[in-house]
Amino acid sequence: MDIITMWKAQNEKIEQSLAINNHLLKEIIGGKAKSALSHLKRLKITLLFFGILYLLFLGSLISFAVTHYSPAWNYFIISVGAIFAINTIAVATYAKHLVWLSQINYDGSIAQIQQRLSGLQSSIIKHSRIMYLQTPFFTTFYLSSNWFPENAGWPFILFQVVFTAASIYSSIWIYKHMTLENIDHKMIKSLLSGSGRETVKKAMDFYIEIEDFKVEK
Repeated sequence: MDIITMWKAQNEKIEQSLAINNHLLKEIIGGKAKSALSHLKRLKITLLFFGILYLLFLGSLISFAVTHYSPAWNYFIISVGAIFAINTIAVATYAKHLVWLSQINYDGSIAQIQQRLSGLQSSIIKHSRIMYLQTPFFTTFYLSSNWFPENAGWPFILFQVVFTAASIYSSIWIYKHMTLENIDHKMIKSLLSGSGRETVKKAMDFYIEIEDFKVEK
């Protein structure tokens, strides 16, 4: 009975020690994740600031074109209008990501933190897909109904058609293939570079360390 009592007491001490270790590990991992995501937060603030300025610039261009409207402005108005719409979605997304980042409770459950980070990663990928859809409109905003296509030479018309068609194809391809399932594809990973997804993935990997630690125990 004395041996059993001593064994139970020792077992309780071991469990307390493991609980303390888990708590300390969670605090360390939470600090690492918070530090990594602080860089993402600064990136989103910067993108939000310049995104608003960009929208003001595009809005002034559209306003000028509409105010001084003539059929020659049709390509410009449609192209810049589409770019403006897509970047409006982008600015709203930056604001949403900042709210999500501020709502992460690093003292909460690991499962809840991982769920929020996973949702943030998925949102960043979706946002990047949408941003690439504006690419074809950068190949048409400079055209004018006054000279295209009637007064443009056939070499330029051929170049313009091929250029715009290639932009449309690449945008559709990226939109179709830029998914979470293809995240390790070399091209997709390269296109997502600088989007902040790598930072979120890094933070998610920190919390996987805790799960691996528990399994090893």
